[in-house]
Amino acid sequence: MTEKYDVLPTQSVELLKELHILTRDGKLNQDSRRKLKQVFHLVQFIEPLMRECLEKGHMTLVDHGAGKSYLGFLLNDLFCKLQKNPSQIIGIDSRSDLVKKSQDLAQKLNFKNMVFIDCLSSEAQKHPAIPQEVDIVTALHACNTASDDAIRFGLEKKAKFMVLVPCCQAEVAAALRQTKGHQLKNELSEIWRRPLHTREFGSHITNVLRCLQLESHGYEVTVTELIGWEHSMKNELIIASYRGSSGTSAARRKDRILEEIGLTALAARFA
Repeated sequence: MTEKYDVLPTQSVELLKELHILTRDGKLNQDSRRKLKQVFHLVQFIEPLMRECLEKGHMTLVDHGAGKSYLGFLLNDLFCKLQKNPSQIIGIDSRSDLVKKSQDLAQKLNFKNMVFIDCLSSEAQKHPAIPQEVDIVTALHACNTASDDAIRFGLEKKAKFMVLVPCCQAEVAAALRQTKGHQLKNELSEIWRRPLHTREFGSHITNVLRCLQLESHGYEVTVTELIGWEHSMKNELIIASYRGSSGTSAARRKDRILEEIGLTALAARFA
């Protein structure tokens, strides 16, 4: 990657125009240069995972809540199309208009390895167009429980890696509000007693529970900031790598936390 974050010679100018990174006359202004920097930064996290998968042959990546498939197109353009081993990128979204636009753009660019499916993340596990096993699952800014649907999908499909940027974790905060009266007997409930703290703590503990869930299934988990996406308040990046290690301790800690803060009703969600 070039430090100036200029357009690379192998990149599709037509794609960059379609994604509004380049202007229609092919210019790269200050705002679009910032966007390109953000793209390169995110690719730096995902590219080593893709490379590891491709070393063993074919790679399949499934992007949940793909939207305009910004991530999938750029991963394909920056990395996949340059590799000898074949790959497939599958974008999942429930908005049929966005799926159709992505399908049309892939055809226009001759990206034959890209597939776009109109369905909910929760329905994707059984979709006939998706293989029984996949290598990488991504879900960027997937709202509320969509990240959990992506995790369950990844567990079912035995994904080697999961890359998540969760967003709008409202369900746990709502559950905390419902049990607040009972939990006030516990001094720890001061952490989430006030409405603003309920929302913030709910978001934080949701991701903590997700990490423990992944660890309980044998994944090694790292959490970092998605530096460079300055325009987004949701800047937490979770990367899970399957190592097959015992997750008994993580499962025990997860269950203890759920019990301690009154969230046992949500145990199935983080199973």
